[in-house]
Amino acid sequence: MLQAAPTSPRPAIPTWRRRLAKGWRQHGLAYGMIAPACGLMVLVHLIPIAQGIYLSFLKLNQFTLTQFLDAPWVGLDNYRAILLDPQNPVRAGLAVAARNTALYTVVVTTGVLVTGLAVAHLLNRPFRGQALVRTLLLVPWVVPAYVIGILWGFMWQMDGGVINRLLVDGLHLLEQRPHWLTGPNAFWAVVIPTIWRSWPFVMVVFLAGLQTIPQEYYEAAAIDGARPWQRLWHITLPMLRPLIAVQLLFQLIYNVYSFNIVAMMFGNAAGYPGEWADLLMPALNRQSFQLWLFGYGAAASVLLMLAMLMLVWVWYRIFKVELVNP
Repeated sequence: MLQAAPTSPRPAIPTWRRRLAKGWRQHGLAYGMIAPACGLMVLVHLIPIAQGIYLSFLKLNQFTLTQFLDAPWVGLDNYRAILLDPQNPVRAGLAVAARNTALYTVVVTTGVLVTGLAVAHLLNRPFRGQALVRTLLLVPWVVPAYVIGILWGFMWQMDGGVINRLLVDGLHLLEQRPHWLTGPNAFWAVVIPTIWRSWPFVMVVFLAGLQTIPQEYYEAAAIDGARPWQRLWHITLPMLRPLIAVQLLFQLIYNVYSFNIVAMMFGNAAGYPGEWADLLMPALNRQSFQLWLFGYGAAASVLLMLAMLMLVWVWYRIFKVELVNP
């Protein structure tokens, strides 16, 4: 009598493969829809970042530029030169540019957030012509940054600039026409146009947030005798805290990497904007590309990126609760 041959047990499917198959069955459509965006992010962001990091380890200058990615490998020498070598030409002036960038970021971010919130609070009240006023206030934001840099560069001129004519000849607030594009005044010549262009966007975001706050909160606070500043402090600001957190991060990153206004106001980064108006990005661009020291420039840019990642980490630790449970 013939007996059937024993069948070997089927190999067990690993747990991770079962979870992967289950996840694909449940969320396959969502994965397929976000796949193009993820691919674009890799193409536009991750590959250039990886290439920039790789360039920071190369001796890439005017003599090795034709080799590009095959330039001599120098390891951490570029980083060592940027951090420790006072004679390095790319490092020259970066401390002053870092100081200016820190001051510029704090002043501009504060000015943009405060101005945007104040105007949004005013526009949140019904009045005649509200739509027209809101539209006109958005004009600075829709103008390209490089155009604003050129326009304000002419407006800040000592003799023919409209600002000195207004302050000295029109309002008589000053006795003499000051130099706005040289010396310490150059810092404010950069700060004011940046605030002027950026606050309308923040205003729109805060205005949308204000319209989501129930009016019953304000009515109850008014019945309890709360003053306007108390309603602002105890109702408006806590309710807008998630929006404030996001706008704060956006403004910090945007202002640290600010380039167009300074570059166009002082000659497309070809000229030195002075001790008080030189920011990090124009300084890195000018010193790296004028001297053809691309390896040093890439190393300095990577260090700046790491500093920004630390800033983002601190920001996330501060606003983690609001972002998780808005």
